[in-house]
Amino acid sequence: MQGILKAQDRILTGYKAHPKVNPQKYREAQRPKHVAISLAGEPTLYEPLGELIRTMNGRGLTTFLVTNGTLPEKLVNLSEEPTQLYVSVCAPKEDTFNRICRPQIGGAWEKLNETLSMLPSFRCPTVIRSTLVRNLNMQDTDGYAKLVSESEPTYVEVKAYMHVGYSGLRLGFDSMPSHREIQEFAQQLSEKTGYRVLDEAPDSRVVLLSKREKPIRFGSG
Repeated sequence: MQGILKAQDRILTGYKAHPKVNPQKYREAQRPKHVAISLAGEPTLYEPLGELIRTMNGRGLTTFLVTNGTLPEKLVNLSEEPTQLYVSVCAPKEDTFNRICRPQIGGAWEKLNETLSMLPSFRCPTVIRSTLVRNLNMQDTDGYAKLVSESEPTYVEVKAYMHVGYSGLRLGFDSMPSHREIQEFAQQLSEKTGYRVLDEAPDSRVVLLSKREKPIRFGSG
């Protein structure tokens, strides 16, 4: 845990003296409240994941675990649940999944569906997160709706692919859906599942759906 905080300090090195840096924001960044366990590979491959989450939760940090869902046995045996669990679902059916996600293990689609079937058993809020790419995986809202209806997550997050970082080496700017396209996709999903549009962030091209009246907010105080 101390290593994580030291790494955060290293990331911030040099910002303090920059004239355009907001001093209050800089101080807030030195005292993180939220931890996203994602991006650097599949986090459920990390054996002591439950212990890591317990340590962070014990320090009052909110923990957001993002998984591709292909290791359901790791999730079912977690010794500590995160504050919120995200499962990436970027395809509505197996052939699209294999073409887009290119899984490195056998039976990945079946394992993902097993993970989705487990979502109602979690005490923490759960999220199906779909990153949509124009002309690639934005078809078949019926397929997405079926997965949502069967797994009953707390939220569904529909977001646009963004042409940033290494992804720009694989896809062009024209692969980014507009926020209007994300809204239209979310509305179709809403009509098919009964999940209502709860919130949206046009700058990030994200729409949040849920059957809740209001989102659960963590660490807002």
